[in-house]
Amino acid sequence: MKVLPFQIPKQKNDALIFQQDIGKAFYDKLHQHEEIQICFIKKGEGTLIVGDTINEFKRNDIFVIGSCVPHVFKSDIKKDEKVHMISLFFTRKSFGDSFFDLEEMRDLERFFVKSKHGFKVKTNTKKIKKQFLKLKLSSKLERFIILLQLINNTSNTKFKSLSSFIYDKKYSVNEGNRMRTIFEYTMNNFAKKITLEEISKIANMTKNAFCKYFKKRTNKTYFQFLMELRIENACKLLIKEKEATIIDIAEQSGYHNISNFNRQFLFYKQQSPTEFKKSFHKN
Repeated sequence: MKVLPFQIPKQKNDALIFQQDIGKAFYDKLHQHEEIQICFIKKGEGTLIVGDTINEFKRNDIFVIGSCVPHVFKSDIKKDEKVHMISLFFTRKSFGDSFFDLEEMRDLERFFVKSKHGFKVKTNTKKIKKQFLKLKLSSKLERFIILLQLINNTSNTKFKSLSSFIYDKKYSVNEGNRMRTIFEYTMNNFAKKITLEEISKIANMTKNAFCKYFKKRTNKTYFQFLMELRIENACKLLIKEKEATIIDIAEQSGYHNISNFNRQFLFYKQQSPTEFKKSFHKN
């Protein structure tokens, strides 16, 4: 199976793909696929990068990832715990070039508009979860019906857009592999110091070429991306580790200067780390 461009394994005549990912971690390489992905996180948590934006994912989350949108699910691996994601994959033309252009499908158009940048479902999640849980034992016809229900229900919910910027060209294999290497190295090493010289070598580019390359494809500098990754990690730790000090959390997130950490956290979250922590641990 090719990884970039990523191809979903399917039977020759299948228009709709049902997939369950169960294991220690989800597929953790940056990838893109032509198919739109509607997915439900039954078990697991971690970091989700979509386009230019860093998000978290956790149990019971529902996401829609648009066609050819680069993304990666980076699981927080826990001993003796498995992750489980249920997904449906399809394209706008899976059921015929004009199927979703029919008058009867007009109300579904907002789903495709929202999916271009990916989105997280914020309301009506219990009903949508029940639909996902029916998929395993459903026939192919029943799955098609459930898909239409999912498209309709997710298009009518409150949502959070997952990305503000999507590179408008599909990654080539070489380009995709390079971006994957950059993302993978950063996600595995963000807690330590990463220099421009170091990451440029990882990308096999000069420093100047790397800066232009990364900015063009993500609409932000590499160090903006790195800071956001560190701050999102700090947020997760502030929520989970009630007894940990702010200094400990800063160090675990790649900051060895508490003043710089406080300043960066305030910039990205509009509140201090202490205020953020208190909002989740009021007692």
